[in-house]
Amino acid sequence: MSGDLFWRSDTPKKPGSVRRTSELMKKKARTRSEDEVKFEEFNNKTDDAWLDDSQTDLEFYVDPRDTAGMGLSKLNIRAALDKPRPHLLPRQVKESTTTNIYGTAVRPVQTTAGTSSSSQFHTNDVDSVKRHTVNKEEKQKARFSEVFKSDCPDLDAIKKAAWFGCPRQDRPLVWQILSGYLPPNKSRRADTLSRKRSEYWRFVAQYFKTRTDANFASLYHQIHIDIPRTNPAVQLFQEQKVQDAFERILYIWAYRNPGSGYVQGINDLVTPFYVVFLSQYVEGNVEKADISQLADEILANTEADTYWCLCKLLESLHDNYTFAQPGIQMKVHDLRRLVNRIDKTLDDHLERNLVEYLQFSFRWMNNLLMREMPLSATIRLWDTYFAEPGGFSHFHLYVCAKFLTKWSKLIKSLPDFQAIMLFVQSLPTSNWGDDEVSELVSEAFQLKCLFPKAVTTVAGTT
Repeated sequence: MSGDLFWRSDTPKKPGSVRRTSELMKKKARTRSEDEVKFEEFNNKTDDAWLDDSQTDLEFYVDPRDTAGMGLSKLNIRAALDKPRPHLLPRQVKESTTTNIYGTAVRPVQTTAGTSSSSQFHTNDVDSVKRHTVNKEEKQKARFSEVFKSDCPDLDAIKKAAWFGCPRQDRPLVWQILSGYLPPNKSRRADTLSRKRSEYWRFVAQYFKTRTDANFASLYHQIHIDIPRTNPAVQLFQEQKVQDAFERILYIWAYRNPGSGYVQGINDLVTPFYVVFLSQYVEGNVEKADISQLADEILANTEADTYWCLCKLLESLHDNYTFAQPGIQMKVHDLRRLVNRIDKTLDDHLERNLVEYLQFSFRWMNNLLMREMPLSATIRLWDTYFAEPGGFSHFHLYVCAKFLTKWSKLIKSLPDFQAIMLFVQSLPTSNWGDDEVSELVSEAFQLKCLFPKAVTTVAGTT
């Protein structure tokens, strides 16, 4: 046997035998090629929220949670991402209904609509955006009208419709059903509302007076000083009646949940519920509403509904607000692992500049990105969270990952720790609307399909 061939063997491989490096590299290359092909197939078959108006009818609808239904795609994701999207003009609400979603007669409150300069748009662009907004809203209304045609609508049908955003007039009922506060069955809703609202006000009469007790004074003090800081730019939240309502909601929740207790940030989670539930009694921009014209009963019902839906939300985020907040710490850890997988150069840049994920993403997890985008955009984001399984507790991680990597190029151009932290703590999202959020959640869903086990539970399992 020649010297250069003595190590070769034509005998079959035995189980457990050592494999040559060249063979391992070839197999690795084949595996990587297969993965690339699979990703390319997934990329070409994914149908998300970038459909044009003409393509958003129900016959093109694909359940975003159904990975088997992606063969109905209409657009390529890469092409859609490259497509420029003009900012939406402020929505002009035209409804002047005199009954709310429960059939109760109400008189809409007129609000002072702020004017917005549109000089940046060409006249044709303005008309195009308005047509886009009107068509989108009309199709949303038609979709929900079909869903609620039945006295006992299918829960999955509600979720499918809500995933892409809810019309203003349907959102209060949709959120109350999907949060588990109200039953889908229409005949049971009125009794449930009456019972739960009465129960809340019994809690207020029974527990709120304890706020002056020595054991609870510090709890009440913390809530009391946090309320004025809650989104101070919103006129509605500076109303004394609204601040008093927030105090009662948060104090009663903290009193009845001593295992979790109140922490800063929970006060922000009250605001989307309150604005959404108040919107059925107010015409125009709720954030600028003059609530002095509303009946006390309306404000009382809005407060009670907000309390119960907040309770349901915080139940799903229990580990975020227990001692040492282990749920948030685990999510921050998962966020770094996920970003390392999808954008390693960004992760390396943050590490080289000594930027810890906890320093900027703790707030993202604690406040569910509420301080990173306008309230109206948060409300649109929550439409999807309510519809997506584990929306607030699990899907939020994928949204945060896409939210961070969205700014990857800009962040990687920043030279040091200070510049990076200043940027990530004040991201340019002040003009975000439904379109931007729809793209974000669609990209996050794609990421969830690729890395379905990225979320680690507090118990340590995935």
